[in-house]
Amino acid sequence: MLWNRSVTIGLADTSCDQCMGVGLRPVYKNSPTTCSCVFRAIFRACLNRFRECAAYEGLSGSVSWEYFGSQGRRTSYSRKREEYMADFCLISRRVLEPAEHRLFRFYYLLGADWKLCARRFKTDRSVLFRSLARIERRLGRAFAETVPYSIFPLDEYFGGVARDAGTTPASPVRPRNRARLDPPIRRAA
Repeated sequence: MLWNRSVTIGLADTSCDQCMGVGLRPVYKNSPTTCSCVFRAIFRACLNRFRECAAYEGLSGSVSWEYFGSQGRRTSYSRKREEYMADFCLISRRVLEPAEHRLFRFYYLLGADWKLCARRFKTDRSVLFRSLARIERRLGRAFAETVPYSIFPLDEYFGGVARDAGTTPASPVRPRNRARLDPPIRRAA
């Protein structure tokens, strides 16, 4: 994903002290880098979609017809909700350390309270929330930058955007030359 101001400004937290709500923060000699509030927003959007997909787990009719490939337009069946949930869990398992993944699973997937997590992992509140923020940052970056197919942006994942190398943009529509229209004039008798 190309991190520029037009992408990050919509995801940035307006009360962020590091980026001032822009999504990019200067690091060294004015070279901007993406702020952590953007990655946390990406994680929360993906987590909300994961929870939404999990709520529809038992419902039927989730098979969709998907086009892929540029020549011949091949098609296949897919279960987007189940594939998304599997991708979400597999990316989180691959990116996080085993201890972080246990905390992630316990807090986000199983829905445990922070007090229960602090007691289970034998830590205090501030260390727990710093760990959760670090998990959100790492997973938000991974969800957006997974190559070749990321799970963020969500509309591209669920919409099935076809990326053909040989396509060209449509030509602009030219206005037609029309004859001048004059209103009817009443003739004097």
